[in-house]
Amino acid sequence: MTRKVQITVVGDSIEKEVNNKIAYEVGKFIAERGWVLINGGRDGVMAASAQGAFDADGIIVSITPDDDLFSANPYSTITIPSGIGFARNMTNVLAGDIIVGIGGGAGTLSELAYAWCYQKPIVAAEWSEGWSAKLADTLLDERHEMKLIGAKDLDALKDILDKTVAGLSYIHKPTVTGKSRE
Repeated sequence: MTRKVQITVVGDSIEKEVNNKIAYEVGKFIAERGWVLINGGRDGVMAASAQGAFDADGIIVSITPDDDLFSANPYSTITIPSGIGFARNMTNVLAGDIIVGIGGGAGTLSELAYAWCYQKPIVAAEWSEGWSAKLADTLLDERHEMKLIGAKDLDALKDILDKTVAGLSYIHKPTVTGKSRE
């Protein structure tokens, strides 16, 4: 199986300058690596990360809570309307190889909990405002021993993402054989 790495970014849907700046840079980094950005398609961290990826010519998949193909932020390149409200948070998490938490309120908390339950690697921006900072480097319960990975700053977050992606054993890189795909 050959496919692109998919990184889900979760965070505030309200405008928080510090979180949006982080999200923009994370989205840009994801696109620069050739990975796919997954998010909830709304405002705040979702729009900021999408804009960063968009500005770097990336692919942005927005899984929205409603049933409208045109409900996502303007930076989304692919919109998947779920029609299931906040229950779509589980789909957002399942769509990612790695989850990045930037700030966040109750919706983000639910996504981090789903990611925990599904044993997804979770990288938490410690310098943001919200749940990701509060939960960085913690265990949510005794279900398993994989802590939310705290990132102290943007450089650390990028390094953690690179190392975590490199450690994904189920991602197969295409090999060049000299044959063209037709």
